[in-house]
Amino acid sequence: MIQPHPAVSRPPLAAAAIVDKLCRLVALWHEVPPAHDEQGLLARVCDVHRFNFLLWHEEDIARSPEVTDARIAAVKRNIDRYNQARNDGIEQVDDWLIAELAARGIQAPAGTPAATETPGSAIDRLSILELRRYHMREQIERADASPEHRAKAAARLELLDRQRDHLVEALDRVLAEIFAGQRPLRVFRQMKMYNDPTMNPYLYGGGKPAAA
Repeated sequence: MIQPHPAVSRPPLAAAAIVDKLCRLVALWHEVPPAHDEQGLLARVCDVHRFNFLLWHEEDIARSPEVTDARIAAVKRNIDRYNQARNDGIEQVDDWLIAELAARGIQAPAGTPAATETPGSAIDRLSILELRRYHMREQIERADASPEHRAKAAARLELLDRQRDHLVEALDRVLAEIFAGQRPLRVFRQMKMYNDPTMNPYLYGGGKPAAA
């Protein structure tokens, strides 16, 4: 059985506090441009959330049959840019946590297995869940929708609520294990290639794919 690390301490944020912030920001950002003034770990969490918010609405535009091809091209570039920033933000959440562990002198014993998902990735999923919950509630409240449509949306919101509760519980557990020195935290590097001019053959090859 893995013993707690002697330097065990509380995680810097509880999952409930994270999800509360994400929920409030989704509602706020539908009224004002998405921005925040947080510091530390919460700032990095809000950065991921902001890029998910921007991505969500660009994806909506991309699926409209009324937008022009030129607008679709611009949207696609925005999606690529926001998605790269979102992935960078996930890594920055985990980098912050690794630095905090080092500052507290917490290190899991050699050979201790890591979780399959990092806290940054779990927070990213919570962010997307909050966006889904907000927009699912919009469907429930649509005056022009049929009762059947609203009932279907309500059933889906119940499922999203359960998924959020499960993810909050899992995130709290993995953070507690990491800060108890029971699990290591390793950043999962995305290494996206399509935005890198030195890696994407259509960028470094002048618009031509690499030879087979």
